[in-house]
Amino acid sequence: MKRLWLYSVRLYLRIALWFYYKKIVVVKKAEIPEQQPVMFLGNHQNALLDALLIAMSTDRFCYFLTRAGVFQNKILSRVLKSLRMIPVYRIRDGWSNLSNNSAIFENCTELLHRNEALALFPEGNHNLMRTVRPLSKGFTRIIFETLDRYPDIDLKLIPVGVNYQNAIAFGDSASIYFGEPLGAKSVISEYKNKSVQDLKAKVRGELKNLTTHIPHDSYDATFKILEKHRISYLDPEHVNKVISNKKINLKIQKYKKSSQLKPIFKSLLAVLLLGPYLSWRLVVKPRVASPEFIGTFRFAVGISLVPLWIILISLILVLNFGWLLGGLYFLLVLFVSILCVKL
Repeated sequence: MKRLWLYSVRLYLRIALWFYYKKIVVVKKAEIPEQQPVMFLGNHQNALLDALLIAMSTDRFCYFLTRAGVFQNKILSRVLKSLRMIPVYRIRDGWSNLSNNSAIFENCTELLHRNEALALFPEGNHNLMRTVRPLSKGFTRIIFETLDRYPDIDLKLIPVGVNYQNAIAFGDSASIYFGEPLGAKSVISEYKNKSVQDLKAKVRGELKNLTTHIPHDSYDATFKILEKHRISYLDPEHVNKVISNKKINLKIQKYKKSSQLKPIFKSLLAVLLLGPYLSWRLVVKPRVASPEFIGTFRFAVGISLVPLWIILISLILVLNFGWLLGGLYFLLVLFVSILCVKL
Protein backbone atom coordinates (compact mmCIF):
# COMPACT_ATOMS: atom_id res chain seq x y z
CA MET A 1 0.00 0.00 0.00
CA LYS A 2 2.84 2.40 0.79
CA ARG A 3 4.33 1.80 -2.64
CA LEU A 4 0.98 2.35 -4.33
CA TRP A 5 0.55 5.59 -2.37
CA LEU A 6 3.97 6.82 -3.52
CA TYR A 7 3.30 5.92 -7.16
CA SER A 8 -0.09 7.66 -7.04
CA VAL A 9 1.32 10.83 -5.49
CA ARG A 10 4.20 10.90 -7.97
CA LEU A 11 1.83 10.59 -10.92
CA TYR A 12 -0.39 13.35 -9.55
CA LEU A 13 2.56 15.68 -8.88
CA ARG A 14 4.05 15.07 -12.32
CA ILE A 15 0.76 16.05 -13.92
CA ALA A 16 0.51 19.09 -11.64
CA LEU A 17 4.06 20.21 -12.47
CA TRP A 18 3.29 19.85 -16.18
CA PHE A 19 0.37 22.25 -15.75
CA TYR A 20 2.41 24.61 -13.54
CA TYR A 21 5.59 24.95 -15.62
CA LYS A 22 5.86 26.02 -19.23
CA LYS A 23 8.82 23.71 -19.75
CA ILE A 24 10.86 21.33 -17.60
CA VAL A 25 14.18 20.18 -19.02
CA VAL A 26 16.01 17.25 -17.40
CA VAL A 27 19.67 16.68 -18.24
CA LYS A 28 21.56 13.67 -16.88
CA LYS A 29 25.32 13.67 -17.31
CA ALA A 30 25.38 9.94 -16.56
CA GLU A 31 23.02 7.15 -15.63
CA ILE A 32 21.67 7.33 -12.10
CA PRO A 33 22.36 4.07 -10.22
CA GLU A 34 19.15 2.16 -9.58
CA GLN A 35 20.33 -0.43 -7.07
CA GLN A 36 22.98 1.49 -5.15
CA PRO A 37 22.85 3.92 -2.24
CA VAL A 38 22.87 7.49 -3.57
CA MET A 39 22.73 10.98 -2.13
CA PHE A 40 21.28 13.71 -4.33
CA LEU A 41 22.89 17.03 -3.35
CA GLY A 42 21.09 20.02 -4.84
CA ASN A 43 21.36 23.78 -4.80
CA HIS A 44 18.46 25.43 -2.99
CA GLN A 45 16.59 28.46 -4.37
CA ASN A 46 12.88 27.81 -4.43
CA ALA A 47 11.77 26.09 -1.20
CA LEU A 48 9.70 22.91 -1.66
CA LEU A 49 9.61 23.17 -5.46
CA ASP A 50 13.33 22.33 -5.58
CA ALA A 51 12.63 19.04 -3.84
CA LEU A 52 9.61 18.26 -6.00
CA LEU A 53 11.49 18.86 -9.25
CA ILE A 54 14.36 16.63 -8.17
CA ALA A 55 12.01 13.91 -6.95
CA MET A 56 9.89 14.00 -10.11
CA SER A 57 12.94 13.97 -12.42
CA THR A 58 14.23 10.58 -11.31
CA ASP A 59 12.55 7.18 -11.13
CA ARG A 60 13.99 6.55 -7.67
CA PHE A 61 11.86 7.28 -4.61
CA CYS A 62 13.94 9.58 -2.43
CA TYR A 63 13.98 10.29 1.27
CA PHE A 64 14.25 14.06 1.70
CA LEU A 65 15.79 15.83 4.67
CA THR A 66 13.39 18.69 5.38
CA ARG A 67 13.51 21.50 7.92
CA ALA A 68 11.68 20.45 11.06
CA GLY A 69 9.52 23.58 11.21
CA VAL A 70 7.08 22.27 8.59
CA PHE A 71 6.30 19.19 10.72
CA GLN A 72 4.64 21.11 13.56
CA ASN A 73 1.09 20.36 12.41
CA LYS A 74 0.31 16.73 13.29
CA ILE A 75 -1.80 16.01 10.21
CA LEU A 76 0.67 17.66 7.84
CA SER A 77 3.50 15.84 9.62
CA ARG A 78 1.91 12.45 8.93
CA VAL A 79 1.41 13.34 5.27
CA LEU A 80 4.99 14.55 4.85
CA LYS A 81 6.44 11.47 6.55
CA SER A 82 4.31 9.23 4.33
CA LEU A 83 6.04 10.96 1.39
CA ARG A 84 9.46 10.01 2.81
CA MET A 85 10.31 13.43 4.22
CA ILE A 86 12.54 13.39 7.28
CA PRO A 87 12.68 16.34 9.72
CA VAL A 88 16.09 17.81 10.45
CA TYR A 89 16.65 20.42 13.14
CA ARG A 90 18.59 23.67 12.88
CA ILE A 91 19.78 26.15 15.49
CA ARG A 92 16.72 28.31 14.87
CA ASP A 93 14.55 25.34 15.91
CA GLY A 94 16.09 25.53 19.39
CA TRP A 95 19.33 24.21 20.85
CA SER A 96 17.45 21.52 22.77
CA ASN A 97 16.20 20.01 19.51
CA LEU A 98 19.61 19.67 17.88
CA SER A 99 20.26 16.45 19.77
CA ASN A 100 17.40 14.86 17.78
CA ASN A 101 19.57 15.02 14.69
CA SER A 102 21.78 12.20 15.98
CA ALA A 103 18.93 9.69 15.66
CA ILE A 104 17.90 11.20 12.32
CA PHE A 105 21.41 10.93 10.87
CA GLU A 106 21.66 7.37 12.15
CA ASN A 107 18.40 6.62 10.34
CA CYS A 108 19.89 8.11 7.16
CA THR A 109 22.89 5.80 7.52
CA GLU A 110 20.62 2.77 7.74
CA LEU A 111 18.59 3.92 4.73
CA LEU A 112 21.75 4.19 2.66
CA HIS A 113 22.84 0.77 3.90
CA ARG A 114 19.56 -0.56 2.45
CA ASN A 115 20.48 0.97 -0.94
CA GLU A 116 17.91 3.75 -0.66
CA ALA A 117 18.19 7.24 -2.19
CA LEU A 118 18.59 10.25 0.08
CA ALA A 119 18.21 13.87 -1.06
CA LEU A 120 19.19 17.05 0.73
CA PHE A 121 20.33 20.60 0.14
CA PRO A 122 23.83 21.14 1.57
CA GLU A 123 23.59 24.94 1.40
CA GLY A 124 21.36 24.59 4.45
CA ASN A 125 18.93 27.34 3.44
CA HIS A 126 17.24 28.72 0.36
CA ASN A 127 17.68 31.98 -1.49
CA LEU A 128 16.62 33.21 -4.92
CA MET A 129 20.05 34.68 -5.65
CA ARG A 130 21.71 32.96 -8.59
CA THR A 131 24.81 31.82 -6.76
CA VAL A 132 25.95 28.66 -4.98
CA ARG A 133 26.37 29.56 -1.34
CA PRO A 134 28.98 27.95 0.99
CA LEU A 135 27.91 24.47 2.06
CA SER A 136 27.17 23.41 5.61
CA LYS A 137 28.88 20.30 6.96
CA GLY A 138 25.70 18.43 7.93
CA PHE A 139 25.70 16.32 4.77
CA THR A 140 29.34 15.35 5.34
CA ARG A 141 28.42 14.03 8.77
CA ILE A 142 25.93 11.60 7.21
CA ILE A 143 28.52 10.47 4.68
CA PHE A 144 31.28 9.90 7.24
CA GLU A 145 28.99 8.11 9.70
CA THR A 146 27.79 5.84 6.90
CA LEU A 147 31.34 5.00 5.77
CA ASP A 148 32.48 4.47 9.35
CA ARG A 149 29.68 2.02 10.05
CA TYR A 150 29.70 0.32 6.65
CA PRO A 151 33.24 0.65 5.19
CA ASP A 152 32.41 -1.46 2.12
CA ILE A 153 29.37 0.56 1.04
CA ASP A 154 29.58 1.97 -2.49
CA LEU A 155 27.88 5.29 -1.78
CA LYS A 156 27.40 7.58 -4.77
CA LEU A 157 27.01 11.35 -4.47
CA ILE A 158 25.04 13.01 -7.27
CA PRO A 159 25.15 16.83 -7.42
CA VAL A 160 21.98 18.36 -8.85
CA GLY A 161 21.57 21.86 -10.28
CA VAL A 162 18.01 23.21 -10.22
CA ASN A 163 17.55 26.21 -12.52
CA TYR A 164 14.62 28.59 -12.99
CA GLN A 165 14.02 31.34 -15.50
CA ASN A 166 11.89 33.28 -13.01
CA ALA A 167 11.29 31.24 -9.88
CA ILE A 168 8.32 33.22 -8.54
CA ALA A 169 6.41 33.44 -11.84
CA PHE A 170 3.41 31.30 -12.78
CA GLY A 171 4.16 29.45 -16.00
CA ASP A 172 7.92 29.57 -15.39
CA SER A 173 10.41 27.18 -17.01
CA ALA A 174 12.92 25.02 -15.14
CA SER A 175 15.84 22.74 -15.87
CA ILE A 176 17.34 20.05 -13.64
CA TYR A 177 20.93 19.02 -14.29
CA PHE A 178 22.13 15.78 -12.69
CA GLY A 179 25.91 15.63 -12.47
CA GLU A 180 28.08 12.54 -12.76
CA PRO A 181 27.96 10.29 -9.67
CA LEU A 182 30.91 10.75 -7.34
CA GLY A 183 32.21 7.85 -5.28
CA ALA A 184 32.12 9.01 -1.66
CA LYS A 185 35.26 7.02 -0.83
CA SER A 186 37.25 8.79 -3.54
CA VAL A 187 37.09 12.10 -1.66
CA ILE A 188 37.99 10.66 1.75
CA SER A 189 41.52 10.69 3.18
CA GLU A 190 42.96 9.66 6.53
CA TYR A 191 42.61 13.21 7.83
CA LYS A 192 38.95 13.80 8.63
CA ASN A 193 39.01 17.59 8.87
CA LYS A 194 40.74 17.86 5.52
CA SER A 195 38.32 15.32 4.05
CA VAL A 196 35.34 17.39 5.20
CA GLN A 197 36.75 20.51 3.53
CA ASP A 198 37.69 18.60 0.37
CA LEU A 199 34.23 17.05 0.17
CA LYS A 200 32.48 20.40 0.58
CA ALA A 201 34.75 22.01 -2.01
CA LYS A 202 34.23 19.15 -4.49
CA VAL A 203 30.43 19.19 -4.23
CA ARG A 204 30.24 22.99 -4.33
CA GLY A 205 32.47 23.02 -7.41
CA GLU A 206 30.17 20.56 -9.16
CA LEU A 207 27.08 22.58 -8.23
CA LYS A 208 28.70 25.72 -9.65
CA ASN A 209 28.81 23.98 -13.03
CA LEU A 210 25.23 22.67 -12.85
CA THR A 211 23.49 25.93 -12.01
CA THR A 212 24.11 29.64 -12.57
CA HIS A 213 26.85 30.86 -10.24
CA ILE A 214 27.42 34.61 -10.07
CA PRO A 215 30.37 35.45 -7.80
CA HIS A 216 29.33 37.41 -4.73
CA ASP A 217 31.78 40.28 -5.24
CA SER A 218 30.33 41.16 -8.67
CA TYR A 219 26.80 39.88 -8.21
CA ASP A 220 24.71 43.04 -8.73
CA ALA A 221 26.57 44.27 -11.80
CA THR A 222 26.69 40.83 -13.46
CA PHE A 223 23.04 40.09 -12.70
CA LYS A 224 21.95 43.40 -14.30
CA ILE A 225 23.87 42.57 -17.47
CA LEU A 226 22.35 39.08 -17.69
CA GLU A 227 18.85 40.46 -17.16
CA LYS A 228 19.43 43.21 -19.73
CA HIS A 229 20.31 40.62 -22.36
CA ARG A 230 17.34 38.42 -21.36
CA ILE A 231 19.60 35.42 -20.98
CA SER A 232 18.11 31.95 -20.64
CA TYR A 233 19.09 30.49 -17.28
CA LEU A 234 17.99 27.00 -18.31
CA ASP A 235 21.43 26.22 -19.72
CA PRO A 236 23.83 26.86 -16.80
CA GLU A 237 26.92 25.83 -18.77
CA HIS A 238 26.24 28.59 -21.29
CA VAL A 239 25.34 31.16 -18.62
CA ASN A 240 28.52 30.49 -16.66
CA LYS A 241 30.59 30.90 -19.81
CA VAL A 242 28.97 34.27 -20.37
CA ILE A 243 29.66 35.24 -16.74
CA SER A 244 33.33 34.24 -17.00
CA ASN A 245 33.66 36.32 -20.17
CA LYS A 246 33.30 39.77 -18.67
CA LYS A 247 32.83 41.50 -22.03
CA ILE A 248 29.70 39.40 -22.68
CA ASN A 249 30.74 38.91 -26.31
CA LEU A 250 29.59 35.31 -26.53
CA LYS A 251 26.44 34.54 -28.44
CA ILE A 252 23.81 34.75 -25.71
CA GLN A 253 20.93 32.28 -25.61
CA LYS A 254 17.88 34.42 -24.87
CA TYR A 255 14.63 33.25 -23.38
CA LYS A 256 11.54 33.59 -25.52
CA LYS A 257 8.95 36.13 -24.51
CA SER A 258 5.47 34.88 -23.72
CA SER A 259 2.67 35.37 -26.18
CA GLN A 260 0.82 38.71 -26.04
CA LEU A 261 -2.38 36.70 -25.63
CA LYS A 262 -1.21 35.22 -22.33
CA PRO A 263 -2.63 38.03 -20.10
CA ILE A 264 -6.05 37.51 -21.71
CA PHE A 265 -6.05 33.80 -20.95
CA LYS A 266 -4.79 34.47 -17.40
CA SER A 267 -7.74 36.78 -16.80
CA LEU A 268 -10.14 34.19 -18.18
CA LEU A 269 -8.60 31.49 -15.99
CA ALA A 270 -8.98 33.73 -12.93
CA VAL A 271 -12.71 33.99 -13.67
CA LEU A 272 -13.08 30.24 -14.23
CA LEU A 273 -11.19 29.53 -10.98
CA LEU A 274 -12.56 32.46 -9.02
CA GLY A 275 -12.59 30.73 -5.62
CA PRO A 276 -8.97 29.50 -5.62
CA TYR A 277 -7.81 32.72 -7.29
CA LEU A 278 -9.32 34.94 -4.59
CA SER A 279 -8.01 32.60 -1.89
CA TRP A 280 -4.52 32.95 -3.31
CA ARG A 281 -4.58 36.72 -3.85
CA LEU A 282 -6.44 37.78 -0.71
CA VAL A 283 -5.60 35.12 1.88
CA VAL A 284 -2.49 33.08 1.06
CA LYS A 285 -0.16 35.41 -0.87
CA PRO A 286 -0.30 38.32 1.64
CA ARG A 287 0.90 35.92 4.34
CA VAL A 288 3.91 34.64 2.41
CA ALA A 289 6.83 36.14 4.32
CA SER A 290 9.60 35.74 1.73
CA PRO A 291 9.67 35.49 -2.09
CA GLU A 292 11.34 32.05 -1.95
CA PHE A 293 8.01 30.63 -0.73
CA ILE A 294 5.72 32.27 -3.32
CA GLY A 295 6.06 29.47 -5.86
CA THR A 296 5.63 26.76 -3.23
CA PHE A 297 2.43 28.22 -1.77
CA ARG A 298 0.99 28.99 -5.21
CA PHE A 299 1.66 25.42 -6.25
CA ALA A 300 0.08 24.15 -3.01
CA VAL A 301 -3.09 26.12 -3.79
CA GLY A 302 -2.99 24.73 -7.32
CA ILE A 303 -2.85 21.07 -6.29
CA SER A 304 -5.40 21.37 -3.47
CA LEU A 305 -8.04 24.06 -3.97
CA VAL A 306 -8.07 24.12 -7.77
CA PRO A 307 -9.09 20.45 -8.30
CA LEU A 308 -11.75 20.73 -5.57
CA TRP A 309 -13.14 23.89 -7.17
CA ILE A 310 -13.24 22.33 -10.65
CA ILE A 311 -15.04 19.24 -9.35
CA LEU A 312 -17.49 21.33 -7.32
CA ILE A 313 -18.43 23.69 -10.16
CA SER A 314 -18.64 20.83 -12.65
CA LEU A 315 -21.02 18.91 -10.35
CA ILE A 316 -23.18 22.00 -9.81
CA LEU A 317 -23.45 22.52 -13.56
CA VAL A 318 -24.18 18.84 -14.17
CA LEU A 319 -26.92 18.71 -11.52
CA ASN A 320 -28.58 21.92 -12.68
CA PHE A 321 -27.94 22.04 -16.42
CA GLY A 322 -26.83 18.56 -17.47
CA TRP A 323 -23.67 16.74 -18.39
CA LEU A 324 -22.97 18.81 -21.49
CA LEU A 325 -22.46 22.11 -19.68
CA GLY A 326 -20.56 20.48 -16.80
CA GLY A 327 -18.26 18.72 -19.24
CA LEU A 328 -17.73 21.89 -21.26
CA TYR A 329 -16.68 23.81 -18.13
CA PHE A 330 -14.24 21.06 -17.16
CA LEU A 331 -12.65 20.96 -20.62
CA LEU A 332 -12.58 24.76 -20.89
CA VAL A 333 -10.64 25.06 -17.62
CA LEU A 334 -8.08 22.49 -18.80
CA PHE A 335 -7.74 24.18 -22.19
CA VAL A 336 -7.32 27.70 -20.80
CA SER A 337 -4.88 26.44 -18.13
CA ILE A 338 -2.66 24.91 -20.81
CA LEU A 339 -2.74 28.12 -22.87
CA CYS A 340 -1.86 30.21 -19.79
CA VAL A 341 1.19 28.13 -19.02
CA LYS A 342 2.48 26.93 -22.37
CA LEU A 343 2.11 30.06 -24.52
